[in-house]
Amino acid sequence: MKFEIIEANEVNYSMIERLVRRNQEVRVDIKNEVLNIIQAVKNQKDKAIIELTKKYDDVSLRPDEIKVGKEEIKKAYNKVNKEFIKAINEAKDNIFKFHEIQKQKELKIQIKSGIQINQIFRPIESIGIYVPGGRAIYPSTILMGSIPALIAGVKRIIISSPPNKNKTVAPEILVAANEVGISEIYKIGGAQAIAAMAYGTKIISPVQKIIGPGNEWVNTAKFLLSNIISIDLPAGPSEILIIADGNANPDFITIDLFSQIEHDPSNIGIIISPSERLIYQVFEKINVYLNDIPRKDIITSALKNNCLFIKAGDLNECCKLANMIAPEHLQIMTKTPKNLLKKIFNAGAIFLGENTPVALGDYCAGTNHILPTGGMAKSCSGLTVNDFLKSINVLECNRKGLINLSNCTMILARQEGLMSHEKSIKIRLKEKN
Repeated sequence: MKFEIIEANEVNYSMIERLVRRNQEVRVDIKNEVLNIIQAVKNQKDKAIIELTKKYDDVSLRPDEIKVGKEEIKKAYNKVNKEFIKAINEAKDNIFKFHEIQKQKELKIQIKSGIQINQIFRPIESIGIYVPGGRAIYPSTILMGSIPALIAGVKRIIISSPPNKNKTVAPEILVAANEVGISEIYKIGGAQAIAAMAYGTKIISPVQKIIGPGNEWVNTAKFLLSNIISIDLPAGPSEILIIADGNANPDFITIDLFSQIEHDPSNIGIIISPSERLIYQVFEKINVYLNDIPRKDIITSALKNNCLFIKAGDLNECCKLANMIAPEHLQIMTKTPKNLLKKIFNAGAIFLGENTPVALGDYCAGTNHILPTGGMAKSCSGLTVNDFLKSINVLECNRKGLINLSNCTMILARQEGLMSHEKSIKIRLKEKN
């Protein structure tokens, strides 16, 4: 394959939008089809789910087969090896350790004498995790989605995942779910799964929030239903941006690039370096590794359509471009990567140094891999425990506190013409203790 190097001074946001097709508007045909799916599930409930599963997944389910049974979960353990179960639990432990420190404590402050304000936190009561099927299976998504919710105190967590041709869900998904204590699992994929979790059916009780990645149909459904249910973020194609200096290992860079674009041909890879020599070395390594690598077609398509190789003047310019792009994953492979950290403001997650590939964060280091894409890292964060908590302000005033705030409140109420607001203070001031 042949590649070209783009000079940093040629790069602007419009160019990024055009070349890597970020923040695409929802296709009208997909939107219309998803609206029909949502309406069908809303009106016809489980009947629609069965019909849509047959139409899109070519799987015929009976009503009693929609929910995964206890025996199916038990049998799943016979279909995975012990090493997988051990890895799931190691990842689970690390993810718990990191996310437990995120849990909010009650905040208290006395504003003035007699005026006490608290901020308390309460968990969302129920969530649904969508786990994709298709090109790969994602038991790691269960860990990343459920563990912060469990720490927050969410009482009900359900999973929806498309069925295989034999009417089962991948055993790795069932085992991962069981290892974190989730047993409410449904064999539903696509937009119909999102609609079912949002509206509920006879078999599925609705949830209050839906999280998890999916294809364009799934993300369109999440977006269209976000007015009646909370969602994490509409997830776009996965992204990796690598900042590397001339000391970086081109083999590491190449494989790390492949690791993030092998998911899907629409995924995005960007390499920025002040070293033109390094970029050419990466070009050579790409062509070497492409000769014998799984998922070659997917990687090749992403390389042709969604990857950029940018020559910057120096590392400061690399950071400036990274902040403009705001990637989902930012990998810094320089001699002193920590020195660049203070210059980065926009990224879903940052991976420092040559021994920290994104794959560690994808699976088992403890950080969360549900991250903002499409430039949303400029204003949004990755999934945390806080995404499953609601903050509630609590105000308590005694008589002295009421008097201390009365004049300010009445002046502002009169200014806004809200006389009952003012009267609610006056009537209390007239009362004797």
